[in-house]
Amino acid sequence: MAKVRVSSLAKEFGMTSKELLDHLAEMKIPAKSASSALEDAYVSMVKKKLAPVLEARAAEIEAQKQAEKEAAEREEAEKAAAAEAERIEAERRREEERRLSQAAMAAEEAARAAAAEAERAERERAAEAARQAELEAKRRAVPASDSGSRFRSLLDQIAQQEAVLKEKKEAETKKKADADAPRAERGRGRKSDRRGGAAAESAASAPRSRRSNSAPVVPAGMDVPAPEKAGRGGKKRRGGQQADQHNDHYSRMAREAEEYSRERVLEEARAAVEEASRESTGRRKKRKEKREREAAQMREEKKIEEALAQGVNPEDLDAVRVSQGVTVQELAEALDVSPNDIIKRLFLLGTPLTMTQSMSDDLVELVADDLGRQIKIVTPEEENSFSFYDDPKDLKPRPPVVTVMGHVDHGKTSLLDAIRHTGVATHEAGGITQHIGASQVMINGRQITFVDTPGHEAFTAMRARGAKITDVVVLVVAADDGVMPQTVEAINHSKAAGVPIVVAVNKCDKPDANPDRVRQELVEYGVIPEEWGGQNMFVNVSARQKTGIDDLLETILLQADVLELKANPDTFASGYIIEAKLDRGRGPVATVLVNRGTLHVGDTLVAGMSYGRVRAMLDQHGNNVKEAKPSDAVEILGLNSVPAAGDEFRVFEDERDARDLAEQRSLKARIEEQNKVKHVTLETLFSEMSENELAELNLVVKADVQGSIEALADALGKMDQSEVRINIIHSAVGAISETDVVLAAASNAIIIGFGVRPQGKARDLAEKENVQIKTYSIIYKAIEDIDAARVGLLKPTEEEVRTGEAEVRETFRVPKVGLIAGCMVTEGEIERTDSVRVVRDGVVVFDGSFASMRRFKDDVKSVKAGYECGLGIEKFQDIKVGDILEAYKVVEVARTE
Repeated sequence: MAKVRVSSLAKEFGMTSKELLDHLAEMKIPAKSASSALEDAYVSMVKKKLAPVLEARAAEIEAQKQAEKEAAEREEAEKAAAAEAERIEAERRREEERRLSQAAMAAEEAARAAAAEAERAERERAAEAARQAELEAKRRAVPASDSGSRFRSLLDQIAQQEAVLKEKKEAETKKKADADAPRAERGRGRKSDRRGGAAAESAASAPRSRRSNSAPVVPAGMDVPAPEKAGRGGKKRRGGQQADQHNDHYSRMAREAEEYSRERVLEEARAAVEEASRESTGRRKKRKEKREREAAQMREEKKIEEALAQGVNPEDLDAVRVSQGVTVQELAEALDVSPNDIIKRLFLLGTPLTMTQSMSDDLVELVADDLGRQIKIVTPEEENSFSFYDDPKDLKPRPPVVTVMGHVDHGKTSLLDAIRHTGVATHEAGGITQHIGASQVMINGRQITFVDTPGHEAFTAMRARGAKITDVVVLVVAADDGVMPQTVEAINHSKAAGVPIVVAVNKCDKPDANPDRVRQELVEYGVIPEEWGGQNMFVNVSARQKTGIDDLLETILLQADVLELKANPDTFASGYIIEAKLDRGRGPVATVLVNRGTLHVGDTLVAGMSYGRVRAMLDQHGNNVKEAKPSDAVEILGLNSVPAAGDEFRVFEDERDARDLAEQRSLKARIEEQNKVKHVTLETLFSEMSENELAELNLVVKADVQGSIEALADALGKMDQSEVRINIIHSAVGAISETDVVLAAASNAIIIGFGVRPQGKARDLAEKENVQIKTYSIIYKAIEDIDAARVGLLKPTEEEVRTGEAEVRETFRVPKVGLIAGCMVTEGEIERTDSVRVVRDGVVVFDGSFASMRRFKDDVKSVKAGYECGLGIEKFQDIKVGDILEAYKVVEVARTE
């Protein structure tokens, strides 16, 4: 077993190199530094000795993690309680503020109403007082006989004055009205006196009036003095002043009334504007909130529709999508953050990376969670896949797709032969199906599409791909052989794909067949028959005798009816590439399985990195067809290159879009291939140094179909590559060409052809360049030859061969030479180039090489048994009489494995 360095062992134990060196010193195990290598025996001893320490440390770490987890939970609970208390307190404060605000508003409204009521009452009292004063003044100023006409005249004058005031555009200010108020009071007093004197004078002159003729009729609105008053200038002047005073008084009263009315109207207008503003602000706020709710609802509905159209969870639409193996720089651009923030978090996580280094999925999720962002890591398969959404009203029933799986030589292809009435198995190399294919059969007017997968264990990936594109899996198990390893693999693939399993117990016609034993063995792997209370249907069949075939087909149709398989045939086609190959006359040929839509001749499609227009479609019998509906398997021609088996294809309406997508995928694949560089870190420095010394076996693989390349690569990957690395530097579909030979010559590689032959010029060039070409038709032989070539490149092992033995009889000290041992060769033949081991009393005291070898005075190259000689040992002068000198050689022996 290879030696283990101290640093690697310390990393495995979860401790530092210094700690491990201290433990090694305690156990007396020689180790000078972290780069020292330990033998396997020492490693076992260290693991056994440090087992209690490691267990205690693991327990301590687990306890510490548990304590940290409990502390984090307590802290989270405390934070939650504090947040809840803060929320309750904030709610209480908001409720109190709301109550106080409502109370203040109610008090303000009540005060406003009280002030308005008081103001109204005051105005009514002032108006009533003014009216009483006016009536009293009129009563005093107008004589009894002339009171009616005088009253009418005053009213007309007031009406005329009000009309004049209303016509004025600019009113006097309130300050002028306040300044006129004292004069109005003084004038009111003088007017009363004048009215009193005038009334007395009028009363005194009344007898004279009665002696004369009756007074003329005075029209309303005119103030014409009596004839007897006309000759008296004083009386006439006093009457004019009294009228003027009356006019001034009512003018002031009108101005005051107008001023008061204007102020009241302005106040009411301000209040109305303020109330309207409050109402309009509240309405605008409500309308804005309503628009926001409607917009959010529309966005949510649009998001759900988009998620349904893409066939994903609506929550995943908000997530940032990044590819697997994203670099620090690309992740920073996707999250719109600084790369230094991500590098800092990676450093704190104990995984320092540069901006151009790739990150693992766990690191990406940890960094995104720390930044509070939702992220979705997209695998290469998801990047090259398409998402569709079909309205349930457009879905129609479709035929089932059935995959036949099972162990090698259990009769899968023979069972399909019995169903299809063909003889496929007789044409397969070695009787084993080497390719994946599809065929269709009609049973009672209903179509079933069968996909046959190879049974050899090297084709695990092809079987897995078949399980993912199928609806029902028919697991074929031989009744005389039982459950085998590939049977278990088929079960696991079916369960991983979520596909129901129908078990066909084949070869029931053999004498040693035991179907019940098959059922019992399958129960252990979760495949339980329906008659035993399970969900899997079992059918006993015999492909050779063609018995039980009808029951198997009815069971398949019954299982399909339970699944209610539906698809939308009235849309662009999409599906999977079952197999692809390069035909010399027709070019790239791909076998496709349509699972949605209808594929027509002339459609433009993209499959992986290939694109093209469908020039022709062929069914399983080689007949041309015009269209392929859901669950139909056809061969198509017209692609620009050979797609990979398992690629998803989709039809595009515009050929330019298809070409652009295929070119983008090709460019990305080339960039990823160029960026596949391993960066050296301190932890991987020693392993990288040792890997540089590995031998390499380069291969150029050419095959007839893409699935064979995948199978061969999978088988080579399972080989032990600890000392010999197997590199497939190039793989493609088609015949071996001159370009392949040139590449192999430049890379010192071997060309492996599976199901193909080299072209004439390629064969001649290979002979000229001494390039080996190996062709195979069965994968067993290819793997065996490659494994033999790998073993031939293994480093040979070193073995020690004992050549002879000599006994020291006497010692001599020679000047300028040193100590010489006089010896007798007792066994074998000692050569001058041998290594020597000095053994004293059964203990090795020195291991080195000879410095000199003489017989008598001559230097010799070897001494045989029975002869005496003088031997000098390099860098060792402590030879004693009786020592045994063992001579040996270290030779290299070729490895067998």
